[in-house]
Amino acid sequence: MRYRTYLLFGAPGSGKGTQGKTLGTIPRFFHCACGDVFRSIDTRTKVGRAFLDYSSRGQLVPDEITVELWKARIDAAVDAHSFKPDIDILVLDGIPRNVGQAKIMEAMIDVEKIFHLSCPDREKLFYRLKKRALKDNRLDDANEDVIRRRLELYEKDSKPVLSYYPKDCITCIDATQPPAMVLLKILESINESSHDGYGITESVAPQDEPAAV
Repeated sequence: MRYRTYLLFGAPGSGKGTQGKTLGTIPRFFHCACGDVFRSIDTRTKVGRAFLDYSSRGQLVPDEITVELWKARIDAAVDAHSFKPDIDILVLDGIPRNVGQAKIMEAMIDVEKIFHLSCPDREKLFYRLKKRALKDNRLDDANEDVIRRRLELYEKDSKPVLSYYPKDCITCIDATQPPAMVLLKILESINESSHDGYGITESVAPQDEPAAV
């Protein structure tokens, strides 16, 4: 079956992870972050060894392997009953990362909504990424050249994904707003398109504003 899916989309530092984690705490939503998939790879498996082989040589991992790793994570969640695709909506961030992955995943996911967390202000993204790197003790990620390359890679490879999907399923949200306001905009958009009477905005009351991811 094709999983009903919402995509959280945006440049590094736009807040995808923050919003995804919050949505994942709401009943009937299952959040899967591509970064978490890579961090939990079982290198004893065939696909895990293939990923390690490419990444250890500093080479780009083929889209087929990336999607296969993601699918293994989703299949495990279904088997564990943490993701119930008959009643849950899948919330993804960090995948599909390019048009090639989007094409491969077409047979697996039914993308109903895309929340584009837009942040044209690069200085804001630089600040957020540096702050996150220092907080998580990932000092390499605090390097401005590294940040610049990541943002350029997003513009070149990832942003074209938005053109792959129908425009009417894309909701653009100003990611420079406080995270609580971004979340509110997402929930409002979800409720506007809801046909089952399930009002999720009543289930969430944002309090402290988490750092953007």
